[in-house]
Amino acid sequence: QVQLVESGGGLVQAGGSLRLSCAASGRTLGGYKVGWFRQAPGKEREFVASTTWNGGSTYYADAVKGRFTISRDTAKNTVYLQMNSLKAEDTAVYYCNARLIHIATTSGGFWGQGTQVTVSS
Repeated sequence: QVQLVESGGGLVQAGGSLRLSCAASGRTLGGYKVGWFRQAPGKEREFVASTTWNGGSTYYADAVKGRFTISRDTAKNTVYLQMNSLKAEDTAVYYCNARLIHIATTSGGFWGQGTQVTVSS
């Protein structure tokens, strides 16, 4: 089983930046896609960004394109989400996710426990 631990969440002012980290353990991530989802109160969990572990290809939700950047450190089995120009609507619990690249459902793969990001206005 892949174990995922998120860190880096917190309180930040609108327009500010925050960097989330997700440390993976349990197995190597070759053949996996690793990324981030988020869930605000009363809303469904939504895709934010992901990267293929081997090739580093990246994918972003329209709501965060141009503001968020996903990256990974293969030596440390860690994925990062650099969040810039944060908006109040970015407030949510952010979850790290790892899945085989052919799994496309929102609920698929392995999940971390989440880290709270709160953007104040």
